[in-house]
Amino acid sequence: MQKTAHIISHSHWDREWYLPFEQHRFYFIKLMNDLIEQFKKEGNAFQSFHLDGQTVLLEDYFAVHPENREIIKQLIEEKKLQIGPWYVLQDAFLTSSEANIRNLQIGLNDTKAYGQAAKIGYFPDTFGIYGQAPQILKQAGIDTAAFGRGVKPTGFNNTVSDTPNFESPYSEMIWKSPDGSGVLGILFANWYSNGNEIPVDEEEAKVFWDKKLQDAEKYSSTNQLLFMNGCDHQPLQKAIPAALETASVLYPDYTFKHSSFNEYTEVLKESQPDNLQVIEGELRNQRTDGWSTLVNTASSRIYLKQWNNHCQTLLEKVAEPLASLNLLAGGSYPREYIRFMWKSLMKNHPHDSICGCSVDEVHREMVTRFETVAQMGDVFVKEQAAELARRIDTSEIPEGGIPIVVINTTGWEKNDVITEAVDLDKVYFSKMHFEEIPDYLHERETPGYKLVDDQGRTMVYQLDEPKIEFGYDLPDDKFRQPYFAKRAQLSFFAEEIPAFGYKTFYLMPAESSVKQVDPAQMITETSIFDMENEFVYVQFHEDGSFDLLQKDTGKCFRNLGIYEDTGDVGNEYMFKEAKGQAAITSKGAAAEFHYLEKSPLRTVLEYTHTLEIPASADDRLEVERNQLIWHKERTAGRSKEMKSITLRTVVTLAKGMKGPAFKLTIDNQATDHRLRVLFPTGLKTDNHKADSIFEIVTRPNTPEQEWENPSFCHHQQRFSSVADEHMGLTVATDGLQEYEILKEDGTIAVTVLRATAELGDWGYFPTPEAQCLGIQTAEWQVLMHEKDVVQSQAYIDAYQYKVPLVVVQPGIHKGSWPTTHQFIKTEANKLAWSSLKVAEDCKDVMVRWFNPAKEAVSLTASIEDYQSYKSTILEERTGLEKEHYEAGKYEIITLGFYKKG
Repeated sequence: MQKTAHIISHSHWDREWYLPFEQHRFYFIKLMNDLIEQFKKEGNAFQSFHLDGQTVLLEDYFAVHPENREIIKQLIEEKKLQIGPWYVLQDAFLTSSEANIRNLQIGLNDTKAYGQAAKIGYFPDTFGIYGQAPQILKQAGIDTAAFGRGVKPTGFNNTVSDTPNFESPYSEMIWKSPDGSGVLGILFANWYSNGNEIPVDEEEAKVFWDKKLQDAEKYSSTNQLLFMNGCDHQPLQKAIPAALETASVLYPDYTFKHSSFNEYTEVLKESQPDNLQVIEGELRNQRTDGWSTLVNTASSRIYLKQWNNHCQTLLEKVAEPLASLNLLAGGSYPREYIRFMWKSLMKNHPHDSICGCSVDEVHREMVTRFETVAQMGDVFVKEQAAELARRIDTSEIPEGGIPIVVINTTGWEKNDVITEAVDLDKVYFSKMHFEEIPDYLHERETPGYKLVDDQGRTMVYQLDEPKIEFGYDLPDDKFRQPYFAKRAQLSFFAEEIPAFGYKTFYLMPAESSVKQVDPAQMITETSIFDMENEFVYVQFHEDGSFDLLQKDTGKCFRNLGIYEDTGDVGNEYMFKEAKGQAAITSKGAAAEFHYLEKSPLRTVLEYTHTLEIPASADDRLEVERNQLIWHKERTAGRSKEMKSITLRTVVTLAKGMKGPAFKLTIDNQATDHRLRVLFPTGLKTDNHKADSIFEIVTRPNTPEQEWENPSFCHHQQRFSSVADEHMGLTVATDGLQEYEILKEDGTIAVTVLRATAELGDWGYFPTPEAQCLGIQTAEWQVLMHEKDVVQSQAYIDAYQYKVPLVVVQPGIHKGSWPTTHQFIKTEANKLAWSSLKVAEDCKDVMVRWFNPAKEAVSLTASIEDYQSYKSTILEERTGLEKEHYEAGKYEIITLGFYKKG
């Protein structure tokens, strides 16, 4: 049978990696200019070039050569230059569910300006892929995926290392999501460089093709052979037409075609056999020796993951929903600005960027980008909240009263203790000379207050001693307005804030002065340090470990929260424990305790450890780095010199919290080590659950038989959880994305710091800033529940961790909306809410959930004067307009709402 060799010219373009962004862009501009000249020179002899699946590269090029936009547009329209479908080639596990969707939405939206996209789920170098990718791709109208990692074992420098039991015998397979959605999966079995630098000379070409054809045929299930003509930052091979002409002469039984993914996959699907292997769920290289999964990028430069989690939460859980509520209230939706914020954030999402596995210059620039996104998001939320509050009728309030609007942008009702600065009095510079205002405000008597809810019920609250502080307004119709305000921190329990809605509270002048309880005066000396609320009781031991008791069941987990430090002689990609020394832990090491606050609203306790640990790895590590000894083969240990590291832990348990929340501050003065916090559950179970992309995935506690690496770490998004049939423990985190389940006692081990100093790929690239010296932080919450995290719906609390209520102090004015309102009413029990936004190309309101279980679940959602319909992730109607919907097993379900009439 005649075989066809499809040669796809490409260059896998990491925007930043072993060089910083601008230096990589310098070479990318050369590549693009060469491409333009090549297409002009060769005409149809040079058929096409695959632009690495990411449209951001066009922005990078046009920033320097805007005059070539029409030339590039013509090449794309002629299908010579293949673009999309992504905006960036993201890391799949370290970016959120919604970030993965926005990446696809924005990438495909960008391609509309050029007329066509490469319709392939392109994951050439992604460090493992989440199990719901086939469902996401199918909803986007893409039925084929190509990937380089996750199935067939790969080793150092991406060399293939077959084992007898790898998942698929072919480079083609059917890849299915948990819901049953399937796509044709194409593995780059011989990597995405198996057709790189094809010789033109006949003698060289004979040697090249004899091996390359054999290697491709070894894994191919059809007569269509794929050869990727390129590699990382590969310059253009201009001699491809001549090289393929040579190959055609040498191998007349083969057809050599300069091809594209669209052409290749079309004929591949026609010729594929019926008995392809079916691969289900996550692609994480589990059937390997475990030394090349790159999973420990989840703990490289944890500060980047924390920044990313903050910015993603700000955009997808606060900014987009708040703007959507504003639209429903009668405002406009600033779609382009939201898209601009997402694009700015996603420039930090490529795998070598968010994974923290690049040179130091890259990650310094990333922090600046994160700061920029946070600045944009903060001002956006502030203005959107103020605009919504201006539409609320706050006029029915006695003189001197202060309205406070609390907005819930999530899909679940929220109960939370909030602390917010409130202006009790204010004088603008336009009303009085600014030098006189502070004394005037200081001398004005501050009345007593009471706090009431929208039903007039008096509430418990705290109001700190007010301070005189400067502030300013930026009105829409006049110059900035500076003022001094008498400002105080107000704390209270905001209860039953409706999902997708708001509730108004009032700080009212009291008839007589009401003295608030000072939380500091409630603190007494004690030998027992504990805390409790209506749900849990927590008692701390001398070494900082604690017992957690669930009050309604009486069940308890004991000795949680020990810190563990080990040596790390690996690199930014992979952890390798140093030889010769056992882990150093805080077990039995006395901590210093004291209360920071005790009040009816919350208890805050601080405790501090000082651990003595080796200052660094021993001298052997530097020798091994310079000799490019692969991490697996390293024998370096830890130094004899010791350093002190200070661990300051602040734990908070407030009214309404289902479990205590922790903030650890680390004064890291040592290098080449890893710090984890341990939660021994004592539960006997073979598997556990973790939050992933649109999935609460079940993973085994122990690896497959091929696994040799002593470490068995995993990725997580928001949480990991261990449970038996009776009870469970879940650890929700804020940007801590690496964990391990220790098989001895079902311990959840969460990495809070990893310090290393080497990039770790194809050469020696020192990265001293990856040691994360100085002050580092980590935050998490511990949740106890009955049964597992899905059955108990404890995932709701885990997803709500670190998603704030939005608080705004509006003026007193008339408005068209009542003091409490829910814009979107839902009955979505047992579904996990994911997003609320407005469609990319119209004013339809889009709400997304996913079903975390295998049982179908009913869904009802309504907006007054709107009609609902079922949609894909690309906001395309499926044709179903109902009042009630059903979310199938593990389904990602999106409902759209359009205004009637």
